Amino acid sequence: MPSRLSRFTKDEMLSDVYKMDHPRRGRAIVINNRVFSPEMEKQGYGVRSGTDVDCTTICKRLQALNFQVDRYHNATCAEILAAFSDAANEDHSDADCFAGVLLSHGEEDLIMGVDAKLAIKDIFEMFKANNCKSLAGKPKLFFIQACRGKELDKGVDANVADAKRSHNSAFDGDGSDVIRIPNEADFLLSYSTVAGYYSWRNSTRGSWYIQALVHVLDRKGTTTEVQKLLTDLNRLVAYSDAYMSNTKIATMHGMKQAPSFTSMLTKDLYFMPKP
Repeated sequence: MPSRLSRFTKDEMLSDVYKMDHPRRGRAIVINNRVFSPEMEKQGYGVRSGTDVDCTTICKRLQALNFQVDRYHNATCAEILAAFSDAANEDHSDADCFAGVLLSHGEEDLIMGVDAKLAIKDIFEMFKANNCKSLAGKPKLFFIQACRGKELDKGVDANVADAKRSHNSAFDGDGSDVIRIPNEADFLLSYSTVAGYYSWRNSTRGSWYIQALVHVLDRKGTTTEVQKLLTDLNRLVAYSDAYMSNTKIATMHGMKQAPSFTSMLTKDLYFMPKP
């Protein structure tokens, strides 16, 4: 079905909070690449042990948030593009938002199909407002567990002995009934690490990033604004002793990791529970 233009009242468009009471939460596409072609293995892209745990846990959490989840295992570049293209061409007019999850090897600005390298921007491009009109003005969320380079973060010791521990309208209308929005708006891009850096994954428990993402979504996914959730995720991975490499390879032992996110969201986003 061809994509139709999103419809909002002017008050809804200019609200501080995204409208999240459509009949459907929306579709989520999950790409889970574990085993790569011999050609890719020769380039250093071997088996990604632990990624199936990531896939299972994040799919379960997205389903609990009422997403319709479609998962693809060991997908080629063509299959990845086809999965997202099919989703972008759907009619999302009765949905709150869209989510994409990429679990694979990567480099800066690239994600790996099992057969070759793919520019991540080619996926994002499909969901821009001019290309996917039924998601115009709605959140497009991408969660990317992949390396973005080979640098390692040694971290630094901070003295916290003396620190106290803690537990725990701008718009003036012009009378127009049409509001023009940027094609680049309403995206949220959450990465497991910062540009240029290695991303850590445990062979039995899954990646640090997905473990932490599922943890914060389990605890506060329906009550806390999404950007605050991702800040909590960043803090958890950055400061928890559970997220520090423990390996016999001296040059890779004791390393840390800093997830990152880039937001073009224009409002606060809450996964309000569905009836």
